[in-house]
Amino acid sequence: MRLSALGDVCNLVPTVRALQRQWPAARITWIIGKSEHSLLAGLSGVEFVVYDKATGLAGMRRLWRELADTRFDVLLHMQQALRASVLSLGLKADVRVGFDKARAKDAQHWFTHRHLAPHPRAHVLDSFLDFARLLGVEDLSLEWDLPIPALAVEEARHITGNAPYLLISPCSSARLHNFRNWSAEGYAAVIEYAWRHHGLTTVLTGGGSTQERELGEQIRRLLGPEEVVDAIGGTSLKGLMAMIRGARALVAPDTGPVHMANALGTPVVGLYATSNVDRTGPYLWREFTVDCYADAVRTYLHKTRNEVTWGQRVRHPDAMSLIHAEDVIERLGAALEFAARHPKTESPVDEA
Repeated sequence: MRLSALGDVCNLVPTVRALQRQWPAARITWIIGKSEHSLLAGLSGVEFVVYDKATGLAGMRRLWRELADTRFDVLLHMQQALRASVLSLGLKADVRVGFDKARAKDAQHWFTHRHLAPHPRAHVLDSFLDFARLLGVEDLSLEWDLPIPALAVEEARHITGNAPYLLISPCSSARLHNFRNWSAEGYAAVIEYAWRHHGLTTVLTGGGSTQERELGEQIRRLLGPEEVVDAIGGTSLKGLMAMIRGARALVAPDTGPVHMANALGTPVVGLYATSNVDRTGPYLWREFTVDCYADAVRTYLHKTRNEVTWGQRVRHPDAMSLIHAEDVIERLGAALEFAARHPKTESPVDEA
């Protein structure tokens, strides 16, 4: 059971693949959120049961009725939230596995029988793999194989065309005051560099919230029409995955597309100041991340990186200003050089 969020469910897929390799005949049911299901729908070997958190307790009751005749050998309770723990109460399972007390939130350990071994300072992806470790899985190599339908590829191609492009997802969240978003001027400098030095048009992507659209418009006004395409709010989640897979690289703050790109093999230039890249950064691409987290902790929390908790965020409106455009450009140049040396082969698509 993992309901949210988009980046987290991408980080969980390698655990699913590890379980499938260990026990090919095992039936795997994933209880998942509505948006997250639209991202992962079609994942091979997985039966999804969708819970829309907007439906509240009534939706929980419907889900309990749907699974009333199902008893699971093991429930992997991988969502550290009280809502998920309440949802788990209506599921039948012989064994319920949750996080160790240090990592459990909202008293999750009260709702489970078995707990993970302590794993301080773990990346989110490794925390999920700890569930497979507890069950005795031996092969923990990383595999995603995310399904992207042909219609999503066409949706993306309608926006990007056939020329190579850079993808930027400038907003980390539709919520106000999340403090993870960088400046329009910074993004514009990166986009101009990609155009002038690499001949890459940049495609902007994101949700359709007012905040995201306004930031996209601010960026677009600073640039020429040949340099940037504003596709914010213009794709489905599967279409976004297709765009990410086709991009030369992705530039983004701590947000879901970072982990989608990580899963799809697209180099990521992560912009991190308010959150710890070693915990929530792009797992395979941390070498290209602009990491100002330690500076932010020192400047705004007046502590060292080792003095704050592993999941501590820096909720200050000026934290992302510690990231300088020249540093992002330097990392992007390295990421694009890597992409040129290691071109991706064309991936198959689902025909659905």
